[in-house]
Amino acid sequence: MDTTQRTEQQRSADRRRRELLEAADRVVLRDGPRASMNAIAAEAGITKPILYRHFGDKGGLYAALAKRHTDALLNSLRAALDAPAERRERVEATLDTYLAAIEARPQVYRFLMHPADGSSSEQGFDVGKHSAPLLRRMGEELAQVIEERLDLGPGSQQLARVWGHGIVGMMHAAGDWWLGERPCSRAELVRSLADLLWGRLAAAGDKVGGPGF
Repeated sequence: MDTTQRTEQQRSADRRRRELLEAADRVVLRDGPRASMNAIAAEAGITKPILYRHFGDKGGLYAALAKRHTDALLNSLRAALDAPAERRERVEATLDTYLAAIEARPQVYRFLMHPADGSSSEQGFDVGKHSAPLLRRMGEELAQVIEERLDLGPGSQQLARVWGHGIVGMMHAAGDWWLGERPCSRAELVRSLADLLWGRLAAAGDKVGGPGF
């Protein structure tokens, strides 16, 4: 098989994988954490064994969907951090971007972060095993941004990681509670979280030669 043929086959496989993920997205938007492999296969117009061939099991499908949505969220968060605005405005915009994303697609969020209440045909799917790496990835990405942009003095790399993971943990826990109970507006939650973060963030200077924060 020549290189051109292999490349075309890879493109075809990638295209088919995207189509299957889009079908899975439609089911997740409808069913949330109860989305099943049977429903996703039916939505895609294929049998479940074919779906398994592409993703292995629900864990493999979950990982592919999680990467798809996490990539999109991280791109949005980076855009908020890079916006031409004062630091406080960018902090609030970043928090709001995260909260707006989970508010806009709550069923996707619940699928990624919460197990189904009782899907007997697919028991044993450990959402926590898969969701923890997503939060870690976001924490490391934010830590890198902080390390690149802020002058935190001695031990800056470790402190940036503490802040990165701490901020992501705060966003996740507060957002999860807020999405479930809606005790206040999104704008009020953003302001409250920004107030909590603001002391040391306001005091830190920009890193010399960095892009600024």
